[in-house]
Amino acid sequence: MGRGVRGAGPTSRLLPLLLLLRLARGGAAGEPGADGLDVCATCHEHATCQQREGKRICICNYGFVGNGRTQCVDKNECQFGATVVCGNHTSCHNTPGGFYCICLEGYRATNNNKTFIPNDGTFCTDIDECEVAGLCRHGGRCMNTPGSFECYCMDGYLPSNGSEPFHPTTDATSCTEILTKINDVSVFNDTCVRWQMDSERIDSKIVYVISIKGQRLDPIESVHEERVKVTTDSRTPEVCLTLYPGTNYTVHISIAPPRRSVPAVIGFQTAENDILEDDGIFNISIFNETCLKLNRHSKKVGSEHMYQFTVLGQRWYLDNFSHATSFNFTTRERVPVVCLNLYPTTDYTVNVSLLRSPKPHSVQITIATPPAVKQIISNISGFNETCLRWNIIKTVDMEEMYLFHIWGQRWYQKEFVREMTFNISTSSQDPEVCLELHPGTNYNVSLRALSSELPVVVSLTTQITEPPLPEVEFFMVRGGPLPHLRLRKAKERNGPISSYQVLVLPLVLQSAFSCDSEGTSSFFSNTSDADGYVAAELLAKDVPDDAMEIPIGDRLYYGKYYNAPLKTGKDYCIILRITSEWNKVRRHSCAVWAQVKDSSLTLLQMVGVGLGSMAVVIILAFLSFSAV
Repeated sequence: MGRGVRGAGPTSRLLPLLLLLRLARGGAAGEPGADGLDVCATCHEHATCQQREGKRICICNYGFVGNGRTQCVDKNECQFGATVVCGNHTSCHNTPGGFYCICLEGYRATNNNKTFIPNDGTFCTDIDECEVAGLCRHGGRCMNTPGSFECYCMDGYLPSNGSEPFHPTTDATSCTEILTKINDVSVFNDTCVRWQMDSERIDSKIVYVISIKGQRLDPIESVHEERVKVTTDSRTPEVCLTLYPGTNYTVHISIAPPRRSVPAVIGFQTAENDILEDDGIFNISIFNETCLKLNRHSKKVGSEHMYQFTVLGQRWYLDNFSHATSFNFTTRERVPVVCLNLYPTTDYTVNVSLLRSPKPHSVQITIATPPAVKQIISNISGFNETCLRWNIIKTVDMEEMYLFHIWGQRWYQKEFVREMTFNISTSSQDPEVCLELHPGTNYNVSLRALSSELPVVVSLTTQITEPPLPEVEFFMVRGGPLPHLRLRKAKERNGPISSYQVLVLPLVLQSAFSCDSEGTSSFFSNTSDADGYVAAELLAKDVPDDAMEIPIGDRLYYGKYYNAPLKTGKDYCIILRITSEWNKVRRHSCAVWAQVKDSSLTLLQMVGVGLGSMAVVIILAFLSFSAV
């Protein structure tokens, strides 16, 4: 009896050991629910229980990340930055499981709502405060800026605090009208007048009004009244008037409205002219930039004269440009006016000769025409991403020079700034040019025809291209432990780097694998052992600048992907993939890091198995000792 009782003892004591072995076996297999627990009952409040490959697992709801059981935290989309998530000129506000966007002050949403989520195409556009009349008060002109506006004083006004620009909502600056004084009026060369302009500010050309009134006893044209306008930006203007000899004149000089000035008055008498016959002498004055006034010295009235005009124009910036014309002009007027049809931004030499005169006389003058105010570039558009085409309003087959000023920036790479300036010449009516632009960049292109005053500005955005190949050292492993993957950060040369992925594929799939494939799923989503899976995903911001190491098969989650252990005896190909994503375009580059043939346990798995075996041996020894 005693022996029978003693024989039953070890059997009862081995039951806990068998239970421990069963638990160890189930844990090593990594099977959720093998311990008999109801997995769905352990799901986090922000998780949902789902059936995957015959197993029940907890998956965090949309907008939350975690392991589904003990942790499901808010994803916080705003951590990527308001510009990335919501667009330019926005602020991002996180909410549990979601987010919303608000336009910054000075901007409004295109859907006219205060808050929005940009998946419907809504973005923030600048509010043009300058549409409100009188925003800059009297004498000020408004200039819109991104998110705000600035005020400048108009020509003829000065800021009260002496500085520009200013903002009337933050200071009391206003614009004060300048009252211009005309001083030191004098006469030279008998019929010419000069003066000085006393003003603190000259931003543009000033229009002067010169009123002439003359009287003499000569019965011919005894009264001479005339009104002349002169436009100049000189501080010491001068003008030669067409006056009669031997005449008493009063000349009033003032500035044309809307400016105000203190007018100046001067009186003088022109010298007598004893020339009674036609001596062929005349002089020329220029007005309105392209018009000529021919002033004859003869007193003979009513005689007909013929002038010959020879015009030759060239542009300093074009070798093949030439504009030549000649014509005759017949008139009985003593002071005829001739306006020439000249091209803008051109240097002209004009020779005027008096024909059929007893004493032939010629006068040569030069005229430099200013750029045209009217825009001659139209229908500018982009094609092939980096090319521009446009139409030009000009004479057919006439060469034109175009000046390009290109400025490029990247929001994701603050140190990147690219600026280029160059010019091209062409006689085409529909020019085209392709620019050397970097990928993944926003560009502003300023294009100006040198014969025109104002440029045309167009924006171009280049798409991203494949990121640089991953810098990894290739390993061939045959039945031995697999080293750690050393991950180095890639440079953002062709666009912003978004993420890094570690892909585990059966070795037979390596030759058929496409780096652009989006079908690779997580370990728990595979339908068979023949499918590859994503073992780890790291956002670019989480990768340090030096390097980091990833143990393959460490049973941890990287992002939303489970880094599962490799199965013993299987052949694998392990690939590192870099993803670049921008403006709804995604590009990839891949490199094979390792080929594993007849895989064995990794270093981390070997340590785990060794510790587990040691624990089993200790438990068996303890139970055997207790049974004695």
